Amino acid sequence: MKFSKFNLVNKNALITGAAGLLGFEHSMALLESNANLILTDISLDQLKFKKDKIKKEYPSSKVHIFQMDVSSLESIKMVNDQLISNDLNVDILINNAAIDAKVEGNKNLKRLEDFTLEQWDKEIGVGLTGSFLCSKVFGSQMVKDNKKGVILNIASDLSVIAPNQGLYRNSNLPEFDQAVKPITYSVIKTGLIGLTRYISTYWCKEGIRCNALSPGGVLNNQPEEFVEKISKLIPLGRMAKSDEYRSAIQFLCSDASAYLNGQNIVMDGGRSVW
Repeated sequence: MKFSKFNLVNKNALITGAAGLLGFEHSMALLESNANLILTDISLDQLKFKKDKIKKEYPSSKVHIFQMDVSSLESIKMVNDQLISNDLNVDILINNAAIDAKVEGNKNLKRLEDFTLEQWDKEIGVGLTGSFLCSKVFGSQMVKDNKKGVILNIASDLSVIAPNQGLYRNSNLPEFDQAVKPITYSVIKTGLIGLTRYISTYWCKEGIRCNALSPGGVLNNQPEEFVEKISKLIPLGRMAKSDEYRSAIQFLCSDASAYLNGQNIVMDGGRSVW
């Protein structure tokens, strides 16, 4: 078979934040490569909804769902114990969970001058600490199970560039009421690259590879003005469609990338090279 190295048959893939926009796309990508899914999210209702949606398209797929709070070590260990009791090994871990950093709502409180320590701790706890904790628990279990595996961290093009705050600017608002991308987003996504490099060399002798994928902006009903502004910053002249990262996920989670380790794949339409 020409693309046999992409085949993930009999592989179990655990995805955090699986009920979100990209979490669902990662699920579909892995199903296309014949993987079994272990979907986790803090929202059990949303997980059930996504599972039903997946089952309609892939009726014979193996999809397990678990409510899990990635910022809680106890919650993660509980899921790991449940997996063990159900004879489920994790071959692939995708650290995807994050608090959505939409630039809306109470705009002023997202500015650096007013950003609270409470909000900082909450967002770092999910996006960065959560990835560390999941890697710690499920990665350690891979080693115990003598499983050669893959850990993939979902970062962002803002792991390598700064946010362009002009994208969110409203000429009718005073300077300190302008909406901004919160500082936590950049810190989390940049931190994930450091985490990736560390893990890639930590368990490499055990056969566990770790890489990162840094997507660019995804079309998701954003205001037309915003889409026009950001599209001008991208050499390809547009934002990504939600399903355009599927092939990258398949590559990074399979033996097709067997010699790739510790790398950050930036897939942003070329925005970061301008």
